[in-house]
Amino acid sequence: MNPTKTAFGTWSGGRYMHFGERLEEDRLENLIRQAYDQGVRTFLTADVYGVGKADELLGRALADKDRDTYCLVGMVGHDIYDGQRAGSRGYARFTHEELRGPDGYAEYLKRATEKSLERCQEDHFDLIMLHNPDTIGYSSPAVWDGMKALKDAGLTRMTGIAPGPANGFTIDIAHCMENFQELIDWAMIILNPLEPWPGRNVLPIAKEFGVDLITRVVDYGGMFHDDVKPGHHFKDGDHRTYRMEGWIEAGNGKIDKMRAIAEKYGLTMLQFAAVWNLSQEPVKCIAPTFIQEAGEGARPVEDKVKDMAATPDITFTEEEIETIASIGNNEGCMVLKGASSRHEGIEPQPDHWPMREELEPVASRWDLNPAW
Repeated sequence: MNPTKTAFGTWSGGRYMHFGERLEEDRLENLIRQAYDQGVRTFLTADVYGVGKADELLGRALADKDRDTYCLVGMVGHDIYDGQRAGSRGYARFTHEELRGPDGYAEYLKRATEKSLERCQEDHFDLIMLHNPDTIGYSSPAVWDGMKALKDAGLTRMTGIAPGPANGFTIDIAHCMENFQELIDWAMIILNPLEPWPGRNVLPIAKEFGVDLITRVVDYGGMFHDDVKPGHHFKDGDHRTYRMEGWIEAGNGKIDKMRAIAEKYGLTMLQFAAVWNLSQEPVKCIAPTFIQEAGEGARPVEDKVKDMAATPDITFTEEEIETIASIGNNEGCMVLKGASSRHEGIEPQPDHWPMREELEPVASRWDLNPAW
């Protein structure tokens, strides 16, 4: 199967990342089964989540489901086998020069994919994505030869790229699609009505090269679940506490201006955000984050999964799409990750690096500002 309209990502539930209440394994397993039973047919996992634990949990949750009835998407890229965790910075990318050179990329990708499949109790992915690549991952033919080898070995039907963990990488995505288009069936980007930028800049690039898109963070830090309001209490360590002060108040103010369109179609706000994404080509799949907020009386996360699963097949008009984008306009609100002229003179870092000479014409062709 190809990725379907709605997807469940194993990053949900706060078990492997720091947001909301940390769901126990049995509850998260039940949440995955609930998603399947309510019609969700795409499941995404990454080997770095819980250092393999998310793969195992997904494998248990779907063990009794017919493999032909759902799309399995995996992600590899952080070296959890030969690398060492560097505190909050996590594991190095497998392309780090201290771990291996280009002649070892294909072997690592095959090994990581096979191990992830073993934990998922499966023999192939429908789609395997290069997870949070560094500048080498976006540009190295040796990396993409390794991705092609995964197809040739029958470990996956499709390959793609999943930039992150933060927002940006737009110029790098464009360069990667231009150079490796025959190996990029799907890409996963951040996009929602409160974050139209820079994700919308990727849409015409992906469309040009026949790349379909999965969009994550559709919920905008839980806000489109409609239960994060001014005065909201976050648990200690919740990564959302590091956002700019006032983001909840500003976001709710914008959402209130969008409600009339949601009400016109009888949509919840999560469904509204999903429909806005899906109304724009070539977005084909949405993957929100399901968060069990802290505190008594908090909306059960199970209700949020049910909400997404019931997203109707509606397409907003072009005028509605642009009206929503105008309300949510966030251009320039953050420092984007990836290649940028802001980083000239520094050594490449895992998530940001200077503009290389070959990126300048790419940015110009796609009207991408290298100073973002």
